[in-house]
Amino acid sequence: MNEREALLFLNLLSIGYRAMCALKDRFGSLSEAMQAPDKDVLAVPKVRQATLQAICDKRKDSILHHELDLIERSSCEVITIADEKYPVSLKQISLPPLVLYVMGSIEAQDMNSIAIVGTRRPTSYGKQAAQDIASALAGQGVTVVSGLARGLDSIAHRAALDVGGRTLAVLGSGLLRLYPHENRALADAVAQNGAVISEFPLETKPFRSNFPIRNRVISGLTMGTVVVEAAAKSGTLITAGFALEQGRAVFSVPGSIYNATSEGANNLIKQGACLYQSVDDIFRELPALHRNGDVLELPLEMPAPVDISSDEKKVLNLIGTDPVYIDDIIEKTEFSAPEIAVLLLTLEIKSIIKQLPGNYYLSN
Repeated sequence: MNEREALLFLNLLSIGYRAMCALKDRFGSLSEAMQAPDKDVLAVPKVRQATLQAICDKRKDSILHHELDLIERSSCEVITIADEKYPVSLKQISLPPLVLYVMGSIEAQDMNSIAIVGTRRPTSYGKQAAQDIASALAGQGVTVVSGLARGLDSIAHRAALDVGGRTLAVLGSGLLRLYPHENRALADAVAQNGAVISEFPLETKPFRSNFPIRNRVISGLTMGTVVVEAAAKSGTLITAGFALEQGRAVFSVPGSIYNATSEGANNLIKQGACLYQSVDDIFRELPALHRNGDVLELPLEMPAPVDISSDEKKVLNLIGTDPVYIDDIIEKTEFSAPEIAVLLLTLEIKSIIKQLPGNYYLSN
């Protein structure tokens, strides 16, 4: 197994960046790690035993060969974190994907990009705002990035395409399980004028837990994120949160105080997000963003660790070195089950806690 195959293999097991680094530190290369005796792999520090055992067990079967065969038959491009084509801006987030599956092409000019995200059930105001923002940005050479979801994501992609611009769509499923199904034609159009991207193996179904994870990629690919319409508990706000952690700009389109779909977007402005009134606000806030789409070098550094939020602290205080069941966490907080799920996922992505089988959680 060479380095590239090893990265694919680890990604198939949902093994992330930190564990990959630990394996490289211990063995010098992933290729060596994949050939090491089980006892040596199981002795790698700072990696869960269940993860190491999965490596030992699964490297003996054919999951990698099956995926390689799918890749060859699907004609998609695979970019690993070790490749020169891997986006610089994405490599510099705290937990970059090991692998990107790409339908279409990611170009150097796509570093000059802005994400547009929002509700799946927009108002007519939200639809018009997303269309105008995407058209204005794409028409001036800025790549528009979104998630191919129903609602504002789809509107942003189409608006960019309508003015002859480039757009990138980041999925919460594998490329062979495109979701939502009705956006197949849109995905094909995006691939012709940009790329459809996923970090998930080709046949991965659109599990709900995948979407908050992919949101860090949407924000990580870009210089800033524009939130158009989002309710107070919208998943869109997860993307905005990742953008802030990654040191990227966050813009929010103000909405009606009488409309619940604008509550989250309005709250972002109260919390310090840049008020969006015209596309000039974006160019003024981000002078490195080129209006003509020229290739640029992004002057990004690895962002400093961001303190966890007060809500995350409340949950973290209930999780120690002994496994805690999710229902016990829910009972001891004022949060709903969906809110707890998002908070736990965020803490897990930050490598502060880890999930055990059976919905138990443990601090790292």
